[in-house]
Amino acid sequence: MALSKSLTGSLLIISLVIHVFQLAQSDDLMVIKSVAESPMVQKIDCDGACAARCRLSSRPRLCKRACGTCCARCDCVPPGTSGNYDACPCYANMTTHGGRHKCP
Repeated sequence: MALSKSLTGSLLIISLVIHVFQLAQSDDLMVIKSVAESPMVQKIDCDGACAARCRLSSRPRLCKRACGTCCARCDCVPPGTSGNYDACPCYANMTTHGGRHKCP
């Protein structure tokens, strides 16, 4: 009788360990699957977007440098050569130490 109780207890513990191991593996697979299925965040081409934004600037190098910094931080550049800040609020809200708009 004691032998059958020991055997039953051992089988129960073994089945519990196997079940926990299988759950751990399925969680790992779910994490891998969710990472693989999540869409990659597309980065904007800051050089091209800033070249278009600064093409009419009187100081194109300065404009492209400031625009590039803003684009890298915000990952967006408003359309057109000026204005349109509502399309990219982060870009519009960046200011210099003096309180002026940083982004062209």
